[in-house]
Amino acid sequence: MTSSTEPTTEGDLGVGTPLADVTSRVVRALGVPSSALVAEVPSPQAVVVALHGGATSSVYFDHPGHPRLSLLRTAAALGFTVLAVDRPGYGSSAAYEDELETPERRTDITWAAVDGLLQGRGRGAGVFLWAHSAGCELAVRMAADDAGAAGLLGVELAGMGREHHPGTLGAIEAWGRDPSRARPDLRHALWSPRDAYPPDVHGGRRIGAPSPPYEGRRRSWQNDFARLAARIRAPVHITLAEHEQVWRNGPEALADLARLFATASRVVAEEQAGAGHNTSVGRTALAYHLKVLSFVEECVQGVGHGGDHE
Repeated sequence: MTSSTEPTTEGDLGVGTPLADVTSRVVRALGVPSSALVAEVPSPQAVVVALHGGATSSVYFDHPGHPRLSLLRTAAALGFTVLAVDRPGYGSSAAYEDELETPERRTDITWAAVDGLLQGRGRGAGVFLWAHSAGCELAVRMAADDAGAAGLLGVELAGMGREHHPGTLGAIEAWGRDPSRARPDLRHALWSPRDAYPPDVHGGRRIGAPSPPYEGRRRSWQNDFARLAARIRAPVHITLAEHEQVWRNGPEALADLARLFATASRVVAEEQAGAGHNTSVGRTALAYHLKVLSFVEECVQGVGHGGDHE
């Protein structure tokens, strides 16, 4: 299935660069339909696989009407093919809950979806995983999977952490007891500060999606996170927003995260100035995307494979 996304209100990224076409596709992945938004370029430098967070979908990476905020369009303009995959339980796989219960199954389905979307298409130097918030769990599992991650170029993890922000801990715990109910204090943390986002973007009204039930049952994830992170050998880039209020942020939090990736060939941990939790749809989204895409380019060029931590 191929169809154009909603027309944008701007013609380019603001520098005269024509926008890539963004299409929607669905492939069968181990019997489960998997949907994605795709920006494809001929002879790509590499392929970026983008994994959205909770309560949204792949459109998070191509916000309607805001091409300057679009990872797909920015990356494609720089020569990268981008697959923004709807994580298992979202998009076309939302009705397949019974087949998505285990994290191993979700990992296998997503790698199979990537292979299906890229069948017969160029990968350039390889695949780079780019994840936000709840999508980071899937990205870490995919990157630690020996079979699926063979030749993985690198990983970007944004909007995740080891400890929740002290001001939001109560809201997170309440959501864990009943994830079916939205809570204003948690929503505030996800979208604060208001002026970090364009007015029609703040609150996520145009990109929201129901979260699958399994997302409220990941009690052991933090233990799995440390174990799996230590297995990842590909270069890792970590981003926490200056105004992050879901996870503890700041230099110490970034350093704590970086230490988990003890065997990665390179680890870079950075704060994104001016950003709130949703780094890819805020006013500084273009700056954030360009920063990480420079890291992807370094991975393509084989820079930093000597085990340095920054």
